[in-house]
Amino acid sequence: MRILCVIPSRIGSTRVPRKPMLPIQGKPMIQWVYENASRCKVISDVIVATDSDEIASLIQGIGGKVMMTDPAIPTGSDRVAAVALHHPEADVVINLQGDEPFIKPRMLEQLVSPYLQGESPDMTTLAHPLDIQTNYMLPGAVKVITDIHRNALYFSRSPIPYFRTEERHAPVYHHIGLYAFRRDFLMTYQSLEQTPLEKIEALEQLRALEHGYKIRVCLTEDTTLEINTPEEYEQAQQFTYID
Repeated sequence: MRILCVIPSRIGSTRVPRKPMLPIQGKPMIQWVYENASRCKVISDVIVATDSDEIASLIQGIGGKVMMTDPAIPTGSDRVAAVALHHPEADVVINLQGDEPFIKPRMLEQLVSPYLQGESPDMTTLAHPLDIQTNYMLPGAVKVITDIHRNALYFSRSPIPYFRTEERHAPVYHHIGLYAFRRDFLMTYQSLEQTPLEKIEALEQLRALEHGYKIRVCLTEDTTLEINTPEEYEQAQQFTYID
């Protein structure tokens, strides 16, 4: 099985300017992401998809692969699809965002575990146990609830499910924005029209659910730190990375 990992990375960011190139503990953020992905033994190839010559130069300078993509491409998944289009040999394509500097190789392996076990879900994503006490009410902590087969029923920034009783055990997890696709489904996914709930929640994975496709939720005990705000960037300088 050939697994292609694509890292979409744009230099433009409103909340954290020049985010991919910012140093974290002495190394540019995008370099952290690329090097951690490259250490995952089940991945066949890693490519950074970017519209920035500066990012391309950095990755090529450390011996990495780059594909230049159109700046007008609207989403990370669309950028990943643009790369996958040129790699028909790939069976599975991972979308690893360029603001996940502390992703662990074993998390990527957990993400693709259904494919490695002979299953062929449309797509998979990753989640870890939700801290009900601290993250249940936070819009920044995306919640996902699943069916008994661990397929996603819904993703939301709202607190779900509603606990009508004192019972607090439910299949609700803290979503990690990491995806793997069957390559043929990725080609389908990037052609789907945007959907109402996707727009309302600003969660592009809802597009797949609203069009009737399934997303398998793979669980991990590991946590990471996605860099979306200046505060998270500051936290990253003190983050302890343990592989």
